Amino acid sequence: MTTVLKLGGSLITEKDSRETVDEDALGAALDAVAEAREATGEDLILVHGGGSFGHYHAAERGVTATEGTRDARDVVAIHDAMGRLNATVVDGLHDRDVSAVPVRPLSLASKDADAVLDFPTLGVERLLEEGFCPVLHGDGVVQTGAGVTILSGDEIVVALARSLPVDRVGLCSTVPGVLDSEGAVVDRIDQYEDVAAALGGSDATDVTGGMAGKVRTLLELPVPAHVFGPDGLRAFFDGDAPGTLVAGGE
Repeated sequence: MTTVLKLGGSLITEKDSRETVDEDALGAALDAVAEAREATGEDLILVHGGGSFGHYHAAERGVTATEGTRDARDVVAIHDAMGRLNATVVDGLHDRDVSAVPVRPLSLASKDADAVLDFPTLGVERLLEEGFCPVLHGDGVVQTGAGVTILSGDEIVVALARSLPVDRVGLCSTVPGVLDSEGAVVDRIDQYEDVAAALGGSDATDVTGGMAGKVRTLLELPVPAHVFGPDGLRAFFDGDAPGTLVAGGE
């Protein structure tokens, strides 16, 4: 079985404080990852968001998923910030005896003029075959006619699930699931219109569309996805269905 898990940037960083890791939240999440790997031995691909690292630098420079830059210094600033966060995640996994290796999207991916993503995944597949845990992250990506735009972790999750034999997808963030207008967790989403009125942007700096963008992206998945908070992480690894099921291609 192959699982793709995304740890949201708002979960593992203090998103309103520049380049600040939430040590407790990250540690707890990595503990759950390590315990699951030891218990099951299943293949795991980990993806993490940008939080106060990539999002901060992208917002400062006006770079989003739709607005690009042709200034190489902007590209490097965003990419380097994500590299610092990625190294923290990978090092934390090594401390827990997980054979994690970084995979940097800027060097792999591209988008055409219509923002259609090309994301080669053969290297990720071979890393899994050799027993590694690939760790990817949101990043800049070259886009025809736009310079470099932002590639979100959610988009990477979709690319992986489309290209690889993925069985389960989980997205862990600071909220217990997708919330309706009353603040209650929505059990299941089959189409965006089901929750469109209740969804808004992120409450901190986010250049990838917040929860609304997340749901739209997850509905493109060929397998169902689970959106849940940190309290649901162990339940997800146990095979349960915490939070919200985004049915997608179920």
